[in-house]
Amino acid sequence: MSSVLLDTHVVLWLATSPERVPPNLTASLTKAEHLFVSPVSAFELAQKARFGRLPQAEAVLARWGELLERMIATELPLTGSEMLHAGSLRWEHRDPFDRLIVAQAQLFGLTVATKDEAIRGFGAVSCEAWE
Repeated sequence: MSSVLLDTHVVLWLATSPERVPPNLTASLTKAEHLFVSPVSAFELAQKARFGRLPQAEAVLARWGELLERMIATELPLTGSEMLHAGSLRWEHRDPFDRLIVAQAQLFGLTVATKDEAIRGFGAVSCEAWE
């Protein structure tokens, strides 16, 4: 059994349009020992909603705690250690949200559920199959 960290878009899609999540990933998440969500995802959704780039995020954020309970997901802590690790990753990708999610996955020994090709292509983190 695995422990899986959900990337921001996976959290959003599970909450608003679960048909966008491939059936094999949905099955893997159901079988996972533990599901985790980063507080970085809440921040990313809030930023995108604030700038009008993701209006549906507001409804997700309004019921964030309820959503985590429904998904039986645990919110990871976010400390200076994760921030330092994210900042020092040998990875040219500049997206701070992705860097923090990858850092948390590495430090907590988690597999990432993501469609993001930048994360999937970074060899230093394992990802769930996305088909």
